[in-house]
Amino acid sequence: MDGLPASVDHDILAHRSIAAIATIRETLGCTVHQAVDAYAQRYEELRRDRPDDFRHEPPRDQPEDVRPTADE
Repeated sequence: MDGLPASVDHDILAHRSIAAIATIRETLGCTVHQAVDAYAQRYEELRRDRPDDFRHEPPRDQPEDVRPTADE
């Protein structure tokens, strides 16, 4: 999907869906529903084209700010 900042891809790959959707809304000036649709489209593109770039889902029992990063 063209026209989206690189931060959207970074957020998608890091499982930060809300941040990605918020950026999509700001960038495209669209509704939440349209942003969710754009997110789903970009997510599928990334899964197809860059499957190895997805991080493993962090454990749900840890707060997000103390979850390990891909570099750890």
